[in-house]
Amino acid sequence: MDALSEALNSVRMTGAIFYHAVCTSPWGVAMPPLREYAHLLAPGTERLVSYHLITDGDAIARFGDGQEVPFTAGDVLIVPHGDPHVVSNGRAPKIVSTDGTLDRFLLGDLSTLQIGGGGEATRFVCGFFGCERHADRLFLSGLPMVMKINLRDDVAGQWLENSIRHLVTEAGGGRPGRSVLLSKMAEALFIEALRRYMERLPAEQTGWLAAARDEIVGAAIAAMHRAPGRQWTLDNLAEEAATSRSVMTERFARFLGESPLTYLAMWRMQLAARRLQTSRDTVLQVALEVGYESEAGFIRAFKREFGLPPAKYRRAGLAKNGSPNRST
Repeated sequence: MDALSEALNSVRMTGAIFYHAVCTSPWGVAMPPLREYAHLLAPGTERLVSYHLITDGDAIARFGDGQEVPFTAGDVLIVPHGDPHVVSNGRAPKIVSTDGTLDRFLLGDLSTLQIGGGGEATRFVCGFFGCERHADRLFLSGLPMVMKINLRDDVAGQWLENSIRHLVTEAGGGRPGRSVLLSKMAEALFIEALRRYMERLPAEQTGWLAAARDEIVGAAIAAMHRAPGRQWTLDNLAEEAATSRSVMTERFARFLGESPLTYLAMWRMQLAARRLQTSRDTVLQVALEVGYESEAGFIRAFKREFGLPPAKYRRAGLAKNGSPNRST
């Protein structure tokens, strides 16, 4: 059982886009906070993760907290929470804001961005990856402001880089299926970054990814995500994780600061919130689907989590996003 895979399967990935950028030194580009742009990528997108893959040259990314991250050809810079930052090379006389162009790229314009003073060239494949807000409580939880990985360290990374570069360079070809392939490549790039980040976590690290890596907690999380509506008890969760109740409870407290059943209740509420906004199921149907035996108990738990009863939460979502689909 793989907790990361189960979590990724349970959070909708809502789209991706890549575009080329060719920057000649000196140059500088400012990226705004991305949450306000998320809805432009695809319906249901609530969080944007941004990428900068350098194929030639080098650059420095600077963040609001003073953090500076140099990166070079083969490096991918991933900004998991969409924080504002500036990417540059040299002393640019003017920092170009992407406020006026970001919406164009998110809506599918894949024309090459070209800026700079005419010196040494840095070539990027830039992009965005969308997902639901539920990711905040799972694999996005505890991630740093910026992550850097190199794709040229091994054959798998090289294949991923070459595949992305190929798909982006055929922008004008109009071949069918390209947008789906780009989306899958973006997912693969993000998952590869998560895998490498998890592998490098120190033994004392806490948080969701550290919990998912732990054999005991990871097995229990995977089981709950695979079957959230099952009537789980500490005993059968411990059985799934091949351990005792006391050991499992201690591990959850260490990594996540909560009990297994508290984690389960949180995840059920996240699933219920999505179901209310994306289906026409009744409140009772949603309650039963996520593991509650009574509508009244579900309503109380939902109101504790979101501050609104399910019906009002649904109406608020409809007012914002429109009618839900009938599909699951």
